Amino acid sequence: MNIKPLADRVLIEPKEAEKKTASGIIIPDNAKEKPQEGKVIAAGPGKKDEPMELKVGDIVLYGKYAGTEVNAPDGKTYMIMRQSDVLAVIG
Repeated sequence: MNIKPLADRVLIEPKEAEKKTASGIIIPDNAKEKPQEGKVIAAGPGKKDEPMELKVGDIVLYGKYAGTEVNAPDGKTYMIMRQSDVLAVIG
C-alpha cells in the first residue's frame, strides 16, 4: 500500500454493496446504494490538539457523502476522510 494518510485522515476500504436483498431479489448495479461502512486500512498520526482515535482494522460507519474516493495502484477503490467524518466504530 503506497497511500499514507496525513494528520487526522484515515484510509478506509468500503464494504461491498449488497447484491441481493434479504428476500433474495438481485439488485442491479445502477440501483445499489453507496456503502457507509468500511475497514480502516491506514491512519494518520492525528493533530497536535486532536489525537488519532481510530486504528488500523477498525470497522467504522461514515457519512453518506463523506470523504473522497481514491483509486489505488492495486486497482481497488478506497475512501480517504477526516477522523471527524467517521460516525462510529462498530464492535
